[in-house]
Amino acid sequence: MNRQPHAVSREAIVAEAIKDVVGELRLVDAADYIAFIRLEHFSTVSDIVDSAAELFFMPGTLKLGHGGEAHVGWAEPPRIVLDLELRPAGATVYFALSLEDEVASVEVNYVAFDKPDPDPLRNTAFLVDTIDRARIRRTETVGGR
Repeated sequence: MNRQPHAVSREAIVAEAIKDVVGELRLVDAADYIAFIRLEHFSTVSDIVDSAAELFFMPGTLKLGHGGEAHVGWAEPPRIVLDLELRPAGATVYFALSLEDEVASVEVNYVAFDKPDPDPLRNTAFLVDTIDRARIRRTETVGGR
């Protein structure tokens, strides 16, 4: 697939947006992801992603796409790749999240806008704004309760 010209800047936006979700996804043992993926139990992986995402985003904003991959060998640590979709209002980002022993990375495959602007920079700014609006915010109560 040919990458869109602004994929690199949008990868940084997506990576920053989901960093807390990634922390939650890492609470699941790599061996469990390997088993779920190898046995094609993608509904279980989808439930894990939904549970992690619901802490930080409005329902349906981040979900498992078409599956995932488990890269396991004798000479290197495992690498789990999840096909994810970030769906804030007005845009859909199709991307792969790679989870390795000490790092995680995002590779944006495609970004679709419901009403794209001819200016790609405006589309990128819209993406930042719509992701921000899809976040769940913690509110402080009056009186510290």
